Amino acid sequence: MPRKAPLDPLAPRKAPLQRRSAATVEAILEAAARILETAGFDGYTTNAVAQRAGVSIGSLYQYFPNRDALTAALIGRETAGLLTAVHAAQQLDSYAAILEYLTRAAVEHQMNRPALARIIDFEERRLPLHTHHRGMAALLRQTIVDALQRPDAPRVAHPEVAAQDVLAITRGIVDVAGEQRETDADGLRRRVYIAVTGYLCGIAADAGGAPPAAKTSTRSRPGPAR
Repeated sequence: MPRKAPLDPLAPRKAPLQRRSAATVEAILEAAARILETAGFDGYTTNAVAQRAGVSIGSLYQYFPNRDALTAALIGRETAGLLTAVHAAQQLDSYAAILEYLTRAAVEHQMNRPALARIIDFEERRLPLHTHHRGMAALLRQTIVDALQRPDAPRVAHPEVAAQDVLAITRGIVDVAGEQRETDADGLRRRVYIAVTGYLCGIAADAGGAPPAAKTSTRSRPGPAR
């Protein structure tokens, strides 16, 4: 008799299928987010979340078997906007536009709810969300690789390596800005954009390729859908 696959401890027990149950799950997730923002991990218990959401602890456990499963669902909710932005960036027609859009998305993801974003960054590294991480990281990396194939892109020798470096530069600057509780989203976006485009033009020149006359764009664009 074949063995059953082990249950994923981070998976929800069931999906909300009706409007009322979807509203209950959203209330639970928002309560979890607000507790993390205001009380941190010290106040983050399933009982506290249920109380804040106005539901019974039994209702919470109908959907989430434990606190980590609740956190995993919250991570999914908070990164959904970033995923949407990546898909939108893929439809743009130039390297500069793609990089600017991704930069804006990364900054907005951090700045929208900065205290929550910092905690989620920590929890993403702590929890075994390997499939989620590989999928999101691969999608971001491939989007940048594709951008580097556009006619206006610097001619880099190793696009995969360059894309990975761009992600590291972006995350480093944005994470430190979050730790420092910066609030100037537009200024942060310009700094990140200048850093990554300067790096890409620099390695293109170092490799002997003549990069196109790429401008460091700081004009405003509509933000990604959230």
